[in-house]
Amino acid sequence: LDGAAVLAHSVRLSSSSNPSSGSRYGYRMYAIVHPDAEGCAPLAGLRSLGYDVLIRDVPVRVEDIRGDYLRTKVVDNGCCGEKEFVKLEAYTLVDHPIVVHLDLDTLALRPMDELFDAMLLSPGSSDFAAAVPTHADAPLPKGTPIDAYFTRDYNMVRPGRKHVGVQGGFLVLRPSMSAYEEFKSIIREGDFRQSGGWGGKGFGPFYGSMTFQGIVPYFYDELHPGTGVELDRCQYNQMCDNPRDQRTVNDVVHGQCRDGREDCPDCRSLPLGEVRTAHFTLCQKPWLCLPHDSDRIQDRLCRKLHGEWFRIREDWERMTGGSGNGGGKYQIEQFRGWCTSLGKNGYIPVKVS
Repeated sequence: LDGAAVLAHSVRLSSSSNPSSGSRYGYRMYAIVHPDAEGCAPLAGLRSLGYDVLIRDVPVRVEDIRGDYLRTKVVDNGCCGEKEFVKLEAYTLVDHPIVVHLDLDTLALRPMDELFDAMLLSPGSSDFAAAVPTHADAPLPKGTPIDAYFTRDYNMVRPGRKHVGVQGGFLVLRPSMSAYEEFKSIIREGDFRQSGGWGGKGFGPFYGSMTFQGIVPYFYDELHPGTGVELDRCQYNQMCDNPRDQRTVNDVVHGQCRDGREDCPDCRSLPLGEVRTAHFTLCQKPWLCLPHDSDRIQDRLCRKLHGEWFRIREDWERMTGGSGNGGGKYQIEQFRGWCTSLGKNGYIPVKVS
């Protein structure tokens, strides 16, 4: 529940519910839960945190996939096998003009109004082009509405690969039952090839390519080109990852750019104030009470982002009637009283009625 509590509060702070954010957009929180997790997930706690809990199975049962290779291999693909497809249920939330799908180990730090404006207020035009931080400063599509924003996970492929998977913890999308049914049709057909991925077009194989990370770029890059936009992954879905394929030594990067460019920015050097959303993957989870206090580029931004997570937790605790301080003495300036020692056993969990 800790990730869910702090994520929800970070969204509130970055929305119109917090006048000081400057955002013009409100929000509603949903938790999409697979039936297999229904017995162990803290559903009552999620609801008390303000989430509408949706129990949703995968869009297509594995046994209904016609392609032999996908049907026999998908259950072991990526982190979660075919269950990753449950994320596509976000497309069914058609009562809302936009859905922002986030993993629970993410944090919203700034409003996303520039993304929403470009999708809703001037679809198909370049009026908001300067405001949307795209990968490699690519122009926004002209003449067609933007239906999705995503970041790519260049860590999962060799440098220079033409088709790269999306990072599965972040997707801004326009809900659509038509798109949802098309995704179902693609999965049911199951045309994923061992050497060519989806449709034999090169969207795979790579980590998670049989599921969400591969089918999403296939949908927007191949089947509906010009409707999906790759965002600057330093500002959105910031993961503090090394942009090159060799180790960083004494803050000096080495090797090729993973995204295929000759030169590429190091997201780990981005000022904290420019990060819109963060995703705690390489930095590890805040509730592990890791100090990240080495003076290395690999640690400095991680420490700042973890510090923001604990700052927002402290604010949530005060808002819900607590003191804001859990009494822990381990690096109080960083963990604000919610860690008693290094490691997960030193973390003081949230209490939700």
